[in-house]
Amino acid sequence: MTALIVLIIIFVVLIAWSVGIYNKLVSFRNRFKNAFSQIDVQLKRRYDLIPNLVEVAKTYMKHERETLEAVIQARNQAQQAEQRAAGNPEDPNAIRNLMGAEQALTGSLGRLFALSENYPDLKANQNMLQLTEELSSTENKIAFARQAFNDAVMNYNIYREKFPNMIFAGMFGFSQAQPFVIEEAAQREAPRVSF
Repeated sequence: MTALIVLIIIFVVLIAWSVGIYNKLVSFRNRFKNAFSQIDVQLKRRYDLIPNLVEVAKTYMKHERETLEAVIQARNQAQQAEQRAAGNPEDPNAIRNLMGAEQALTGSLGRLFALSENYPDLKANQNMLQLTEELSSTENKIAFARQAFNDAVMNYNIYREKFPNMIFAGMFGFSQAQPFVIEEAAQREAPRVSF
């Protein structure tokens, strides 16, 4: 009889322990999803600013049509990748696609700002100055949000990979999360928006 009671107590303790691990995995996963939503907010703000920036630049940079179109195309691709990643921030492929699209967008914005140096009237335009200031502020907010996301992903991945948590993570489908990192060193810096 006491052996049966001991087995029941051990079983209850194991169940409670398993539930605790599961709940903590859920908590860490929800934290990194929430952190991604903060990136999502800032990226949407950035995507909304870019058409206005291109529209102001278009009146001054009539001969730079290819560059302006490249910025809009890169923005649209990044926006589509962002929507897929926002739908499932657990999907490593969606995050990798977003990182690639963001790198392309940052590169095209860099080319736009480099070419805008050749247009003094554009550099003096108040709308352009205001938009570049807002874009610069948004870039900083994206960097902070990305850091918070990466911290949350790291905490989730560390907890998920510890033993015996890795057993439960595998059983319940908690896959490894992908941090939001910029691969190319040249792309690590935000586009220069000085006028």
